[in-house]
Amino acid sequence: MLKGIPPILSPDLLKILMEMGHGDKLVIADGNFPSTRCAQRLIRLDGHAVPEILEDILKLFPLDTYSKKPVSLMSIVPGDTVVPTIWETYETIIKSSFNTFDSFGFLERFDFYEEAKSSYAIIATSEKSLYANIILTKGVI
Repeated sequence: MLKGIPPILSPDLLKILMEMGHGDKLVIADGNFPSTRCAQRLIRLDGHAVPEILEDILKLFPLDTYSKKPVSLMSIVPGDTVVPTIWETYETIIKSSFNTFDSFGFLERFDFYEEAKSSYAIIATSEKSLYANIILTKGVI
C-alpha cells in the first residue's frame, strides 16, 4: 500500500497511467462496451462504476490543455430516447479537478469505437448506465 494513492487504482492501472505520454488517450468503458475487442491494453475494474474511477484517476492524471476537447463521449445514436444523466456527474467530477474544462467532445458510436481501438488503454468497468463511455486525453504537468 502507498499513502495518497486511491485504492481503486490497481498496480497495473498505475503502471499504464505512468507509461502514457502527452496526447495519449485512456478510455473508461461501461459494462456494455466491447472492451476486450477494442483494447490494445485492457485493465479490468469489475465491480466498479465509471464515476468513482474517473474521480480517482483525475487525482493523478492531467488533462490535455492543448486540446480543444480533452474529454470525449459517445454521441447518442439517432432515434435513441436515452437521456444520459451520468454526463452531468462526469462534468461535476471533471470541473472539480480541471477548472478550465469547457465542454465535452462527442464522437459518433463507430467513430468512438475506432478512437478506442487507437487509445493507449481501456478500463473495463461494471457501469450499468448507457452512454457512460468516456475518453480522456493526457496532458502535461
